[in-house]
Amino acid sequence: MNYQETLDYLYSRLPVFQNIGARAYKPGLHTTQQLCNALGNPQNRYPTIHVGGTNGKGSTSHMLAAILQSAGYKVGLYTSPHLKSFTERIKVNGKEVEENFIVKFIADNLSNIDRSSPSFFEVTVAMAFSYFAECEVDVAVIEVGMGGRMDSTNIINPILSVITNVSFDHTQYLGDTLVKIAGEKAGIIKPNTSVVISEHNSETAPVFRSVAQELDAPIHFASESVAVDTIETSNGQLCVYAKEVDGGFSYPALNLDLCGSYQLHNIKGVLTAVALLQEKGYTIQKEHVYEALRNVVKLTGLKGRWQQIGSKPLVYCDTAHNVAGLRETIGQLTSLKPKHFRFVIGFVGDKDIRSILPLFPLDATYYFTQPSNSRALPMEALQELAQNYGLKGNTYQTVDLALDAAIRDADSNDCIYVGGSTFVVADLSNL
Repeated sequence: MNYQETLDYLYSRLPVFQNIGARAYKPGLHTTQQLCNALGNPQNRYPTIHVGGTNGKGSTSHMLAAILQSAGYKVGLYTSPHLKSFTERIKVNGKEVEENFIVKFIADNLSNIDRSSPSFFEVTVAMAFSYFAECEVDVAVIEVGMGGRMDSTNIINPILSVITNVSFDHTQYLGDTLVKIAGEKAGIIKPNTSVVISEHNSETAPVFRSVAQELDAPIHFASESVAVDTIETSNGQLCVYAKEVDGGFSYPALNLDLCGSYQLHNIKGVLTAVALLQEKGYTIQKEHVYEALRNVVKLTGLKGRWQQIGSKPLVYCDTAHNVAGLRETIGQLTSLKPKHFRFVIGFVGDKDIRSILPLFPLDATYYFTQPSNSRALPMEALQELAQNYGLKGNTYQTVDLALDAAIRDADSNDCIYVGGSTFVVADLSNL
């Protein structure tokens, strides 16, 4: 098989969650462990950092990878889903996995794949672990797919775990309360291994404390120990002053090229994780942190996080796709105070749209669309639901057509937002 034939095999023969949802969800570690056993357990050949949480785990993973990379380490980075290319999921020092490796990996493991009947995600996890071993990385940052306890990535024994936060998402799989969801995410806490919780929540903190105590895992609530103040936002950078409140580390005038306001939460967990890595002997200087955080996009290729893709009118896109993420993003958007807001939005069909739509402002123009993903909520259904919440606009067959219409209608002082789903952002041609 060539590369395209290999991708066709992955997408057509293996259950893909982003395409079919629940039918592809395979909780449990047995199949991934079986695949990795056949590969000689490559995940055990290098140190790993495990990053989970409802929102912010992708940004946090990329920031940690950028910092370690700037400090001179060879860093593997596994994230999901991808926006444009499958190869985005697996990177070493910001460079995407080679197509030839993917072809060879699948060809060499066809018998194992046929025997164990894994999901698409299980195969990609095993592929990433194998690639990082072949590249002889110094450390790998591994982002959880969903939940944590039963996620395929949870066969690793990390040197550090990070859980960004807990909010409602994927409730049909992880539970319908924050406590239940926290229980699933706490599954990545390992015995005698430090865990960082980026955002303290009074409802979920006892869950994390209980699991950490049971496993003798030192626990650090970053939002309780780190203060972050915004200094200014200019030239596409967010400038902040971050410091540990007990007199530990401090980072005056720290520039972030990830400018979403939610990064003020993520950065607390990132800097706490850096301090713990330093304690473990990793040589990370302040200048490495400064260099990395002003160049995360350049160093790791991260896309779609509060990304400006146009001016006059301003155009932003963001992959926020649940209540907590969209509340934060829409709040930042409304603070811009343009002449008029225009929203290009679409969703997948298994999201709780009725909880999301009330977050959007009434005094805006809407361009309802649908991502090309097979789980997409039809644009007509979205338009009908939105009208119940006072949100009015026309439908457009594709994200690009909707954005083109919004730009045509806009004044140069307007602001356009594209989002609602990772897959809506992924469909943008100019990303």
